[in-house]
Amino acid sequence: MHVLNQTPPYNLFGLEEQDYNAARIAVLPVPYDSTVSYRSGARNGPRAIIEASRGMELYSEELGIDVSKVGIYTLEELAPDFSSPESMVNRIKKEVDVILQDSKFPVLIGGEHTISLGAIKSIAGREKEFSVLQFDAHSDSRDEFMGAKVCHATVMARAREIAKGCFSVGVRSVDERSAGEHEKEILFMKDMGGMSAKEIAGTISKNTESSIYLTVDLDVLDPSEMPSVGTPEPDGMRFRELVDVVKELAKTKRFVGMDFTELSPIPGLIAPDYLAAKLIYLAIGSIFIKNARV
Repeated sequence: MHVLNQTPPYNLFGLEEQDYNAARIAVLPVPYDSTVSYRSGARNGPRAIIEASRGMELYSEELGIDVSKVGIYTLEELAPDFSSPESMVNRIKKEVDVILQDSKFPVLIGGEHTISLGAIKSIAGREKEFSVLQFDAHSDSRDEFMGAKVCHATVMARAREIAKGCFSVGVRSVDERSAGEHEKEILFMKDMGGMSAKEIAGTISKNTESSIYLTVDLDVLDPSEMPSVGTPEPDGMRFRELVDVVKELAKTKRFVGMDFTELSPIPGLIAPDYLAAKLIYLAIGSIFIKNARV
């Protein structure tokens, strides 16, 4: 029986119909934040993003399409493994392995940044050469942090052990060793002033393989637009700038997966949750709809 004025289904973008077999994209919510070192709450990020996304219009006036028609299926939340970060990463890898085996494009929504490693490990089992493209306020390049080799602050150190190459954009917080050792692999925010989205994308293209795994830590955005993160840093990228860079990259790069992490919802403040949902929607549309207005 159809209920009049019923609320949208509980899945990313509130899609009335979901068909896993026909879907090109599999969304995996990962509510995990066991290694965060400042403000916790990223475990609530996936639900906040899904809730906000259910109020979005599916037609994108920017892209000129209904992005959902590409085929998007939201999986059940992945239960956290609290025994160790390594165990959680392996659990994520196994889930993404299944997604890839089913010929789906994985989109992870977190959760803290550590979740990226599970997806990157899985991708590495299938892709010989790919780069990890990181948008982040922090370099996350420490070899160890607070005694841990696997945590939100070491994600890119571990990613460099797996992927062909890594490149970071929007960084404005970095430890001294990483600043020197990985200088050529980072486009610092201080150097992005006056650069157009096309120029930023061009710099990324020169420093990455043809295939890219995209990881977006939402604190790459300026706190005026994205305050709902565990470790906000001033002077960040803007939503429009980030979307335009992804749109430019979609013209020439092959994306093999992506994740969006570190949303730590603030009760009563829903605009950042909505921003995150919109960012994911536009990223999917830019990458998958070839006749989109990109």
